[in-house]
Amino acid sequence: MSNNLLSTIFNPIDLRKLEKSQLPTLAKELRDYIIDIVAIKEGHLGANLGVVELTIALHYIFDTPKDLLVWDVGHQAYGHKILTERRDQFHTNRQLGGISGFPNRKESIYDTFGVGHSSTSISAALGMAMASNLKGETKKQHIAVIGDASIASGMAFEALNHAGVSKANLLVILNDNAIGIDPSVGALKQYFTGIKKGEANHQHNIFEALNFDYSGPIDGHDLEKLISEFNRLKKIKGPKFLHVITTKGKGLKQAEQDQVKYHAPGKFDAKTGELTIKPSTIQPPKYQDVFGETILDLALQNDKIVGITPAMPTGSSLKIMMDSLPNRAIDVGIAEQHAVTLAAGMATQGMLVYCNIYSTFLQRAYDQIIHDVALQNLPVIFCLDRAGLVGEDGATHHGVFDLAYLRCIPNLIIFAPMNEVELRNILYTAQLGLNQPIAIRYPRGRGVTIDWKQAYQKIEIGKGKSIKEGSEIAILSVGHIGNSLQEVFRLLTEDELKKVAHYDMRFIKPLDENLLHTIFKTHKTIITIEDGTKTGGFGSAITEFVITHNYKNNIEVLGIPDQFIEHGTVSELYDSIGLSPEKIANTLQKTINLS
Repeated sequence: MSNNLLSTIFNPIDLRKLEKSQLPTLAKELRDYIIDIVAIKEGHLGANLGVVELTIALHYIFDTPKDLLVWDVGHQAYGHKILTERRDQFHTNRQLGGISGFPNRKESIYDTFGVGHSSTSISAALGMAMASNLKGETKKQHIAVIGDASIASGMAFEALNHAGVSKANLLVILNDNAIGIDPSVGALKQYFTGIKKGEANHQHNIFEALNFDYSGPIDGHDLEKLISEFNRLKKIKGPKFLHVITTKGKGLKQAEQDQVKYHAPGKFDAKTGELTIKPSTIQPPKYQDVFGETILDLALQNDKIVGITPAMPTGSSLKIMMDSLPNRAIDVGIAEQHAVTLAAGMATQGMLVYCNIYSTFLQRAYDQIIHDVALQNLPVIFCLDRAGLVGEDGATHHGVFDLAYLRCIPNLIIFAPMNEVELRNILYTAQLGLNQPIAIRYPRGRGVTIDWKQAYQKIEIGKGKSIKEGSEIAILSVGHIGNSLQEVFRLLTEDELKKVAHYDMRFIKPLDENLLHTIFKTHKTIITIEDGTKTGGFGSAITEFVITHNYKNNIEVLGIPDQFIEHGTVSELYDSIGLSPEKIANTLQKTINLS
């Protein structure tokens, strides 16, 4: 890279010294640089390749960081990071101690707003623009870059509705590539398609109706057009809207052809684009596939079953059901609030609705869980994928708050399967007919059981089970993290092992109080383990039980500390907070020595 243009650019000041004629060369170099690094280090690929020209043009024309640029979601901001003083750190992207995979205010002055979840950019940029007006900084520019999948979300519409009656100096750029992680859905997508084909009537333009100065659509890979339009828009006051057409994966043939797979493809050959072939060993399934295959199997036997996901059919594996039963598996787009209340509406009519939402994204529908589902005691089946620490996506995506924010809601059952068989059986049990809602939470990644397609067994609600007997210390675990105790036990001596019992409690709510009374009467020390926040989570539920029943046992709560956990591999992160097998074994040995 030593002799190319990109090597001469530390920040946008250097970029603006280039001639316009040099920018296409820079775009190729930037695209190649992203491909070379992501091929080895992994990360989000397609979205970043699609906005290379847009990123260059924005920083070339606008006076960043004085002009404020907000990226929606932010997984497309790699080029932005490279051009804003982080080129030489980019190889540390998403790694422990390295730069974040998303814009992060702590990381750079150029990252004006922390993002990771969708559809926040217009609200944030509007807030900045209104603040600038109040401070008399009327010439400052405020730009929100948002995708066609994200703009269909309710929060984006709320911001557009407000911005249209403001005097804010706001530019909304619609990066329209007809896909989020999966292809975009809904009437708005059809409207954008009509505009691109010249079929939409500009007299009835939805954005002009909201008082935006609308322009476009223009080619988002044509630097000349982008620069010309940005120069024009800089002179126009008030809310503006630019519709830009891009191709996700631009510049890498495979990424253009298979946009879903190359959203975040893992390791691949930078020259050929071919994915790195992993050794074909027999492995346990991913939890998401256990969900996907099981819900299809159940739905084929029970015509009341419906699946709902907000824009994650591939990530949740609901696509398995979509391919076979398209009328009963529904992608509602990035609309978590709508997904939950849609499920509630269906449940009033006797449908058995599996609402699959990543744990971190269910946070966005909290009122709907309480007001529309639990308050009415509707038996919606929530499937919370990506629970616990998810790894390299970091703090915005870890699913560590669900146990705490759900446990306080009346009527709601909460279950965390330790393995694939338990997940399969609770999915089966739920459709037999529950009289209340249930939340089933499970992690990203693979389970532990190769032979998981065993005959269905009904799970008794509120019942835990003993995994291992022991005389002094009882470990109470919930969820997949309980499997790590097998490795923990291998690190103990034979005498230590005899003193430690293990119980898979499974239900966070209702607790198995009969089992708990037995445990507390027969063990001196109780250790709880969960892959969620310690504040208000499973361990808190056990300490509440202790206070209620006046037990005097020693209690230790292991879980996620009261802080936001950054990015790194899952094993690195668990080790950093004392939840690796080695650290848990150390905790046990100290406890045994004290007893």
